[in-house]
Amino acid sequence: DHRDLHSFPTRRSSDLDTVAILGCGTMGQAILGGALKAGVFDPSHVTVTGRRAERVQPVADRFGVTATTDNVAAVKASETIILCVKPQLAKQVLTAPGLAQALDGKLLVSICAGTRLSQLRSWVPGAYLVRAMPNTPSVIGAGMTVLSPGEGATDDAIARVQRIFDAVGRCRVLDEQYLDAVTALSGSGPAFACVIIEALADGGVMMGLPRDVAVELAAQSVLGAGRLVLETGTHPAALKDSVTTPAGCTIAGLLTMEDGRIRSTLARTIQEATLVAKGLGGPDEEPAS
Repeated sequence: DHRDLHSFPTRRSSDLDTVAILGCGTMGQAILGGALKAGVFDPSHVTVTGRRAERVQPVADRFGVTATTDNVAAVKASETIILCVKPQLAKQVLTAPGLAQALDGKLLVSICAGTRLSQLRSWVPGAYLVRAMPNTPSVIGAGMTVLSPGEGATDDAIARVQRIFDAVGRCRVLDEQYLDAVTALSGSGPAFACVIIEALADGGVMMGLPRDVAVELAAQSVLGAGRLVLETGTHPAALKDSVTTPAGCTIAGLLTMEDGRIRSTLARTIQEATLVAKGLGGPDEEPAS
C-alpha cells in the first residue's frame, strides 16, 4: 500500500544515506536498481516520487522502496536528492511551494541535461549541488556518467555521488564547462552507436547473413572494440592498425568508410548535438532583486 509520511525513513548515524529520487522514470530506475544491487542504497531508506501514484507505486513495489507523490515530504525525509525529471520540468519541480526550504542543507544531484548549476542555484539557493550526466546503458550497468560539482559541494559529497554512479557503470568528475559536449558524446552517443550497429548489420544482411546473426555480430564487435580501448588503454588508431593487414579486407573497408567521410560526419554529429545541448536548460534568469 501507499505509505504516508510518518512511515518515511529517518537517519541514524550507522545507516546508509537516506535518498529521494524525484521522478523515477527509466534513468531514475536504472540508478536506483544499480545502487541497490551494489549496496550503495538501503531500500528502507529510499523514497521515489512521481506525479501520479499509479505510476510510481509499481516502481516502489518492484524495488522495495517507499513511494509518494509529495516531493516536499520525500525531500524532508532524505539527505541526498536525485532529480530525474525532464529538463523542461526542472524549474517547475524545484520552485514548487516548500521545496526550496526542504532542500536547505541537502545534497541535490540533477541529471537534467542542459540545466546549469547557476539555474539550479537560483531555484534552490540553500542546497549543495552536483550535476550528473549519465546515459542509457546505465540500465544494464554499462553506463558512463560525468559529474560536475557546484560551489560548496564537499569532497565527501562528491565521493557519495560517485559511489552511486559507479554502481551503474563508469564515472568521472569534470568542470561544468564540458557538460554540453559530454551530453552530446556520451549522453547521445549510444543512439549514434546504434545507427552504426544497424548500418553494419545491414551490410551483413546485404551479403547474405540472417538479420539476427548480422545484428549480433555487429553489436558484439562494437562492444568488443570499446572494451579493448578501455581495458588496454591503447589508442583506437593503434588497435585499428593492428588488424589492418596489407591488401586485406579491413583496409578495403576502411577506405570505403573514408570515401564516405565517416570521420568528419561523426565529429560534426557531436558538434551539432553539443550546440543543441547548450539550449536544453533554457536561458539563465536574472536573480530576483
